[in-house]
Amino acid sequence: METAAATGLTFRDATDSDVDALVALIDSAYRGDSSRIGWTTEADILQGQRTDADAVLAVVKAPDSRLLIVERDGALVACCQLEHRGDHAYFGMFAVSPAFQGGGLGKVIITEAERTVRETWGVTEMHMTVISVREDLIAWYERRGYRRTGQMTPFPYGDERFGIPQRDDLRFELLVKPLAQV
Repeated sequence: METAAATGLTFRDATDSDVDALVALIDSAYRGDSSRIGWTTEADILQGQRTDADAVLAVVKAPDSRLLIVERDGALVACCQLEHRGDHAYFGMFAVSPAFQGGGLGKVIITEAERTVRETWGVTEMHMTVISVREDLIAWYERRGYRRTGQMTPFPYGDERFGIPQRDDLRFELLVKPLAQV
């Protein structure tokens, strides 16, 4: 597997000044026509925004949380949220620019995220939630060692901060991966 260094990627924690660029990246990876350039999208199940400046800034400022920025040659290409939650970490807000999807960057980034939470917080598991109807994305995570738990939480219908649902069966499923201690 390629390493972050081999792909020319650099990782750093987001700051307040990164918020607008992060909102644009996250929205482009999940919603609207720009997201269709990549290999996976939510554009057919949700319209509207994926996130906003307040939500991104809250992650940047939260204690026990990091929003990692991934850059190549100084340009923002991806990001992910890492949050320490006791014996596990939560992985969220994962976005790879649609122009860079399908080339293996996601695998490198998630591997780096797992390494980071193991070394920083000593956690033994990574948790995430994925919209349960996103079978292609869930299959990608399963190939990375995540397993479906069947534990569902409701989608926040009626709260347009999370988008405008195009169907009435959206739920979040918890995916979990044990992290090998090195």
